[in-house]
Amino acid sequence: MDTLKVRDAKDVEDAVRAALAAEQPLEIIGHGSKRAIGLPTATNAVLDLSALNAITSYEPHELIVTVQAGAPMADLLSLMDSKNQQFAFDPMDTSVLLGTPRGTGTVGGMIAAGLAGPRRIKAGGARDHLLGANAVSGFGDSFKTGGKVVKNVTGYDLCKLLAGSWGTLSVMTEVTLKVLPKAETERTLVLRGLDDVTANRVMTTAIGSPYDVSGVAHIPASIFRDTGDGLSGLGSSQQAVTLIRLEGIGASVPHRAGSVSSALASFGTAEMIADEASAALWAAIRDVTPFSASGPLGAWPVWRIVCPPASGGAFGQALARDTGGDVIYDWGGGLIWAALPPAPDAHATLLRQRLKPIGGHATLLRGTDQVRAAIDVFHPQEAGVAALGQRVKASFDPKHILNRGRMVRT
Repeated sequence: MDTLKVRDAKDVEDAVRAALAAEQPLEIIGHGSKRAIGLPTATNAVLDLSALNAITSYEPHELIVTVQAGAPMADLLSLMDSKNQQFAFDPMDTSVLLGTPRGTGTVGGMIAAGLAGPRRIKAGGARDHLLGANAVSGFGDSFKTGGKVVKNVTGYDLCKLLAGSWGTLSVMTEVTLKVLPKAETERTLVLRGLDDVTANRVMTTAIGSPYDVSGVAHIPASIFRDTGDGLSGLGSSQQAVTLIRLEGIGASVPHRAGSVSSALASFGTAEMIADEASAALWAAIRDVTPFSASGPLGAWPVWRIVCPPASGGAFGQALARDTGGDVIYDWGGGLIWAALPPAPDAHATLLRQRLKPIGGHATLLRGTDQVRAAIDVFHPQEAGVAALGQRVKASFDPKHILNRGRMVRT
């Protein structure tokens, strides 16, 4: 396999133009921590961005950071933490699920994957915090979109198009992101013993309340029977737990937590977890630690299912019952992580058939090479949407040079 290690945007332009002339597709990587997500790429040439690893500019008082795409997330998060700041969209660390070395994910990979954690219900996703980007198209031409502040954005908002495109539209070389201060304090309310459908009602009520919740999740009892990894903050209980997080300043958080607890009193008495213990618990939910590649379910395929929150509980409960799998609910039921027993198609046919009536999509985040080669890893699109996607792809990369075949078979 040929690897081209670039040093700057000019190198990227030259590499893409050479690949275009030779009709040689390129696999785009930073440190390769997410290479196991998506269809196997149809190439043996790699464009390595790991040398583009500088933090170009960090202005804590302006709440922005500009960083090259190959910069390690671990380094950037550590720097922001020293200033008591964070990415509000709480991007997950995929290394837990995929079994790759911790801290090897890059900023470009995080944007390309469109990552977002439990706080997405309040803060949005990576696409909502990406202010600007420098990138190279499949023509080998550099372009710039956005700026350092929202008011600088004119014309098409290409940032939202690039986020979640998995490197199939362009090679990002530098990005500017919005950062925010960390909350002074946080509390997590814990309700125990609810079934998935009842918990769904609790989560919907919490999200619809005026108390500004920033995380709503449900962990069924089966998770504690199979693996309690990362959930030690919940004690030794073998009951299902429903979790509601509130963050903010000083006395506001305990007051709001008390109000939410009162509003949910008919579902049981809520316990409360504070600050560091609460943060550790939500980090485990964000990274889906119970389905860790090193844990008891490490050999099982893992699906990321997005559906209407009100339908999540019933859908997930039936899926777990009929497949013998395990599920975890986030985003108030709108995101379901499903670890399902091994099968030739990782249960893709059953899963997507059942999703169709309620609306939603399912992406295989972890699976063997054989399974990934046999099924659609990303949810198949309706004909009209697929045609629109093809026109967008043709505008950026008509020869399919960039990450050919990663999202759609070619």
